[in-house]
Amino acid sequence: MDEPRDLKVGDWILKARVPSDAGPHRVFFLIHGWTGDEKSMWVFASRLPRNAILIAPRAPYVSKHPELGGYSWVPERGQSFSSLAMFQPALASFETLLPNLAGQLSIDLSQFSLVGFSQGAAFSFAYAMGNPSRVSKLAALAGFLPAESGQLAALSSIPIFIAHGAQDETVPVAMARQAHADLEAVGVAVRYCESETGHKLGANCSVELQAFFTSRA
Repeated sequence: MDEPRDLKVGDWILKARVPSDAGPHRVFFLIHGWTGDEKSMWVFASRLPRNAILIAPRAPYVSKHPELGGYSWVPERGQSFSSLAMFQPALASFETLLPNLAGQLSIDLSQFSLVGFSQGAAFSFAYAMGNPSRVSKLAALAGFLPAESGQLAALSSIPIFIAHGAQDETVPVAMARQAHADLEAVGVAVRYCESETGHKLGANCSVELQAFFTSRA
């Protein structure tokens, strides 16, 4: 299997795996959580299609965590969970990245799937709400819907997978259960998986993640 390689596109730092065969290839963006970076999400690569293009960008802001360091999808992380508006600067920057990245890698980024963890799941929801025609599927792992999300109906055409740990002390499982209910209420096709674990993807949900992306539905 082709190994991921480091990339720099403008101000963005990324890791990308582009298969050497002719394809066609599905495209996945792997969106890390708060204090993560472009290396954090490759633990999920084995659950994604082997011949897929995988792209993991580093979030544009320093996390300011005194011990963990890493990066963030919001410029300033407050005491509460980030609102939709707080993601807008990163979303705008991500939009400028896409055409430049497509040109540098010679790939089609007109449509892709998103796999987001924790804060990265919230970023993925925020992007999909503003650009539903570009997102083919979305997986939110140990994540949350951005606060004040008033555009959930925009996600009605996107199959969504939500996975969460019942013992998660970082993002309470109640937020995932509420997101599940809110999305289904506006007609979103949601596949929900819960495991007896903390702020990570449980083994049973890892299997479900693979099944979600194996299916074309």
